[in-house]
Amino acid sequence: MSFQEINVKELQKNPFVMIGDEWMLVTAKKDDQVNTMTASWGGVGIMWGKTVATAYIRPQRYTKTFVDNGEYFTLSFFGGEHKKALGYLGSVSGKDEPDKIDKTDLHVTEIDGQPTFEEAKLVLVCKKLYAQEMKEECFIGTEEIEKWYPNKDYHTMYMAEIVKAYEK
Repeated sequence: MSFQEINVKELQKNPFVMIGDEWMLVTAKKDDQVNTMTASWGGVGIMWGKTVATAYIRPQRYTKTFVDNGEYFTLSFFGGEHKKALGYLGSVSGKDEPDKIDKTDLHVTEIDGQPTFEEAKLVLVCKKLYAQEMKEECFIGTEEIEKWYPNKDYHTMYMAEIVKAYEK
């Protein structure tokens, strides 16, 4: 089964379930290398009159160097399937294991020249619009800092235009 382009505004899926419960892969390439990481934080919406997605990446994540290097990245969704593979890809760094994708049941493919996975059910091709490092002084309270950032490794937020969406 191949991917078909869809209008992202016609998606019938719940983004809270897709991102928070089923997870997604944030994938980018640098030179001829592809790297990916699992994410369960993010969002979709409208900004500057465009359909956008947000993704959050900690500074120590190897995938961040790939996202920072290029103009595009993809968000790939699997509908809850392949959760074991996503768990592995979220816990192992491509810096330490360059062949980490090969150790899963997922297979890299490209859509519009951007890396994704043959097994994905939904792929969002995203063009970066804005990136900002979260800062301690911008938090309103301290609960989130204490719970999520004991090492002060604040995420970078990437806001990207969803330039195309593909579904199987």
